[in-house]
Amino acid sequence: MNAFRQALWAEMLKARRAKITWLAAAATLLLPLVDGLFMVILKDPVRAQSMGLISTKAQLAAGLADWPTFISVLLQGMGIAGSILFAIFTAWVFGREFSDHTAKEWLSLPTGRGTIVAAKFCLIFIWGLALSLLIYAVGLGIGQVVEIPAGSPGLVWTSFGRLLAIALLTYLLMPVVAWFASVGRGYLPPLGWAFLAMALGQIAAVLGWGDWFPWSVPALLSSMAGSPQDLLGFHSYLVVLLVFVAGIAATLAWWNYADQSQ
Repeated sequence: MNAFRQALWAEMLKARRAKITWLAAAATLLLPLVDGLFMVILKDPVRAQSMGLISTKAQLAAGLADWPTFISVLLQGMGIAGSILFAIFTAWVFGREFSDHTAKEWLSLPTGRGTIVAAKFCLIFIWGLALSLLIYAVGLGIGQVVEIPAGSPGLVWTSFGRLLAIALLTYLLMPVVAWFASVGRGYLPPLGWAFLAMALGQIAAVLGWGDWFPWSVPALLSSMAGSPQDLLGFHSYLVVLLVFVAGIAATLAWWNYADQSQ
C-alpha cells in the first residue's frame, strides 16, 4: 500500500505541474459557459440579436430557457465532449512516458509495474471526478446568474447523480485508450481511437444498437436521444464493465510482458 501511495503521489505531482491539466480545466468551463449563453438567447432572442450575440441568419432550435433545458444541455455535452476530454488526459498519462523517454526509467524502479499502472488509473479517476464536479459547480453558478426559472432541489440532485454516472461510465472506457497509448507508444494512436469510438458510438445509436455498443452508453445516459430508461438496460452497463475489465487486463499484461527496450 505504501508503494501505491508513493506511485500515486508521483503521478499527481506530474499532473499538477503539467499544462494539460489546467488547459483541460479551462476547456471544461466552455461547456457551462456556452450552455448559459444559450439560455440568455432563448430568454430573449430579440435582445440577444440586438446585442450581437446572434446574427439575423441564426436559427436556434426550439427550447425553453429553464433549468430542465439547461441541465439537459449540460448532461448531453458531458456525454459527448466528456469522452474526448477523458481520452486526452488518459493518452497523456500513459503516452507521455514514451514522448518524454521515461518509460524505461520508471520500469527500472523497485515499485512493481502493476502498482504504477494502478496509480495511473487512479489518477485518471480522480481527475475525471474533479472535472465533473467543476462542470456541475460552474453550471449551477451560471444558471443562478442567468436567472433561469423552474429549478428545484430534486432536479439538482437527480441531475448531479446522472452526471456522476456519465462520468463513471466514461472512465470505465478509458483503459482501452490507455492500452492504445501503451501499444502505440505515444499520443496519436489513443486519440485516433477516441475519435473513432465516438463516431462509431454515434452511428450505433442512430442505428438502434447503442445499448449494446459500450461507447454509445454514456451519451445515451445523458438523454441525448430520449429517455435513458427506454434506451438502456442492464446489458448496456454490463458491456461497459466488460470493456473496463478487458482494458485493464490488456494494459497490465502489456506493461508486464511487453519488450520495453525501445
